Amino acid sequence: MLDRFYLIVDGADWLRRLLPCGLKLAQLRVKSADETLLRAEIAAAKKLCADAGAQLVVNDHWRLAIDAGCDYVHLGQEDLDMADVPAIRRAGLRLGVSTHDGAELDRALSVNPDYVALGPVYPTTLKQLTIAPQGLEPVRRWRKALGARPLVAIGGITLERAADIFAAGADSLALSTDVLGAPDPEARARQWLAATR
Repeated sequence: MLDRFYLIVDGADWLRRLLPCGLKLAQLRVKSADETLLRAEIAAAKKLCADAGAQLVVNDHWRLAIDAGCDYVHLGQEDLDMADVPAIRRAGLRLGVSTHDGAELDRALSVNPDYVALGPVYPTTLKQLTIAPQGLEPVRRWRKALGARPLVAIGGITLERAADIFAAGADSLALSTDVLGAPDPEARARQWLAATR
């Protein structure tokens, strides 16, 4: 089961700061080609999360996530082309997959993911996307299509929008900028934790 608050960070240093706030689910999304750096970040993040009783999701780097014995790996549609999903499963990792439309949802379901992410729900600044914001209607449709499988909403998520997204059927809200870009990220993380517990 995923926590309702799913924070995406770009380095283990954020986890040192925010796990003490009570964070229980974090995705490490490091965009680097330097394997030594990636391994170090994943190892540090895994230890920090384990010590805090939190789950770690590694974005994209499925081989390194396997090597580190992480909890989850999260793959985008392009990453599915290169990922060895049976190897991920044999290693005991759970799998999350990003989706943006019905065809991508069908493809995600074909690999039997442990959760599906839908986005962007609202305009986002975290990633440059060619996909228009989805709004709440696809959240409702995905909820029906997924049955009991968790649905993660991502993209432009703010505290002010959270209740509507949960009401539409999301199980978890994935975000980054609203916390990491806040004047006081720790205080903002605590607000999120209070609002989602």
